[in-house]
Amino acid sequence: MAGPIVVGVDGSECARAAVEWAAADARRRRLPLKAVHVCGRTSRGFDSRTYWHGVLEAAADSARAISAEVEVSTELAEGNVVEALIRQSASADSLVLGGRGSGGFAELVLGSVGLAVAGHAQGPVVVVRGPAATEHGRVVVGEDGSESAREAMAYAIEQARARHAQLLAVHACQAPVVSAYAPDYGLLLEDAFQEEARTARERMTQWRAENPDVEILEQQAREHPVPALSQASTTADLVVVGSRGLGGFASALLGSVSHGVLHHATCPVAVVRPRTGKP
Repeated sequence: MAGPIVVGVDGSECARAAVEWAAADARRRRLPLKAVHVCGRTSRGFDSRTYWHGVLEAAADSARAISAEVEVSTELAEGNVVEALIRQSASADSLVLGGRGSGGFAELVLGSVGLAVAGHAQGPVVVVRGPAATEHGRVVVGEDGSESAREAMAYAIEQARARHAQLLAVHACQAPVVSAYAPDYGLLLEDAFQEEARTARERMTQWRAENPDVEILEQQAREHPVPALSQASTTADLVVVGSRGLGGFASALLGSVSHGVLHHATCPVAVVRPRTGKP
């Protein structure tokens, strides 16, 4: 997508971290950046609009200080926060939001607003909790072979390439508990896991062949995807997940895995949803 990286601005600490992340991403990927604030019902009026224009300009100045070569613009929108952000995502490369906010972005991730944005926005939604303390040189992606995961993988490869970073693809699958009275069933589950692992390795071989300039590692985990990806996030600069998946990543719209990773990952998280016209 050739559109700008759009970052939500509300003056909070997390929003400032989101601006910093978005500006660095725009510099790395040579994309324009647009800072947006949505005025809801409680923030309308001449004085509040003047205030938010000032907040937006301060955010733009911060972005330009990080990367003078990035084209930076601002927009003061009105209406419902979720609907406005989803509209922005339609023409954006990606949407970047702070993990917690104030005003129009209050409780953006931990409440229903954040889930709605990440579940309905077109393309990647990146959630930034705070400034990065350390750079690890690694991007992590959840991979299960679904269409949503393929979109996530493509975005993760783009991020790894722009960062000159290593990419770790995590394929996690937690098998159900097997009764001691059904040993044959346990053998069948083991065979199924091995077959799933084999097809996952084949997918990685194809991704490596198509992207020889990116170092792609893989990890097979016999556990639920949320703890597997959350643990991997401790040594990552970004975790990328699809908005929904199959197998170990089964979820509807924005289900347990995406939701859980948003809550528990220690680094920024990108939730990638296929754009309109894709399955």
